[in-house]
Amino acid sequence: MDEPGISKTTRQRVLDTLLKQKRCTINELAEAVEINPISVRHHISRLEAEGLVTSAEERHGVGRPRRSYFLTENGMERFPTRYMRLTMRLLEQMKDRLPSSMVESLFSQMAKDVISDYKGELEGLSMDERLKVLKEMLNNEGFNIEWELAGDQYHIRETNCPYYHVGQNHPEVCSVDQTLISSVLALPAEKVKCMLHGDQTCTYIVPSSIQIKEPSA
Repeated sequence: MDEPGISKTTRQRVLDTLLKQKRCTINELAEAVEINPISVRHHISRLEAEGLVTSAEERHGVGRPRRSYFLTENGMERFPTRYMRLTMRLLEQMKDRLPSSMVESLFSQMAKDVISDYKGELEGLSMDERLKVLKEMLNNEGFNIEWELAGDQYHIRETNCPYYHVGQNHPEVCSVDQTLISSVLALPAEKVKCMLHGDQTCTYIVPSSIQIKEPSA
């Protein structure tokens, strides 16, 4: 959770700077945001942990390479762009012209199309093995997830949402990752927290013991 007051504002300024300048060193960020490099490193570490910023070493002539920081795809999603507005308009047109049941079916089919690429990998896997496949799958879709076993339930948490801006106006998109989780684990996933409702994570609960049943195509 962000610290109150200045910290949240500073992190946003770091993100804004990286959006504008594309790649920056710690010292360049410190100058742009007008705080010391040690503080910048603290904020960058948090942003990296949230999957919004990453880095790479770059050579510039003679001398040691320098480390530059830049926004990840998830970080870019924090800034609505023209393609985001186009997506919103397309969804609005689709919802105006199609019955709600068909819209829900389309989102469900999107999830099934993603799962089809992994179908052969799921046969005979244990719950822990399926969780590993699920993490890889959701990472590829732009989610960062973590889970823990609490009693007889797994708590699966998404610490970011690549659909967040779309979901604010079209919450139906949330069914995509919920369908992915349910299908990969062969169990219904119950959603108990949602970022769209102001929670820090999207959290799903599934039982820890399962009778493996392959998801339908």
